[in-house]
Amino acid sequence: MSKRTQIIVFDVNETILDIEVLNPFFQSTFGNARIMREWFAELILYSQALTLSGNYNDFNKLALAVLDMFAKARAVTLEKNDVAYFLNIMRKLPAHNDVLQALDMLRDAGFRMVTLTNSPAETSKLLLDQAKLSGYFEKQFSVDSVKKFKPSPDAYQMVATNLGVTLNQLRLVSAHTWDTLGATGAGCLSALVVRPYNAPLGIGAQPDIVDVDLIEVAQKIIAIDD
Repeated sequence: MSKRTQIIVFDVNETILDIEVLNPFFQSTFGNARIMREWFAELILYSQALTLSGNYNDFNKLALAVLDMFAKARAVTLEKNDVAYFLNIMRKLPAHNDVLQALDMLRDAGFRMVTLTNSPAETSKLLLDQAKLSGYFEKQFSVDSVKKFKPSPDAYQMVATNLGVTLNQLRLVSAHTWDTLGATGAGCLSALVVRPYNAPLGIGAQPDIVDVDLIEVAQKIIAIDD
């Protein structure tokens, strides 16, 4: 049985899986690959708006709805083959290059690991299966269980309750500052992976681990809980 005091809770999209593979779609459809970041930011914005307004919908459906809204606002017509191309990429997101080594390190060090994602459970499982990563995780959690998107405190509490632990025994690892804010504010520990186009926010609840590389994050987690 693991003697580690922390259970590591991994965010999935962008933290583990690389969404940069969507760039060619946005280049061909909108004429600028970097627009992908604007779409993703609005996807997160509207997921949070739904939660704050007491609404909920499937994250995959929301992704398409935001894409449609995004296109209409820019006078771009989305054809059926455009949407099919987009969905095909979304179903095949690869793992970042630093993920396998980091997961191996944490597993070998005796940490329990789970995932928590805004995506539906079936989608997350399919993606992690394809990336050959599912075996690293004891359980895979989705906000579908609470019908509230992260960073709602209920999402993190759901994981703690399911695992039979307190929130301060969980450490969220995420590439999203809004996610670490939510987890730390709820009572979890957190670690921020500073992937491209992200940075720490100088106000609010802070992660005690910040690094640009998931391997370095894993090393720091091991050292802190040694």
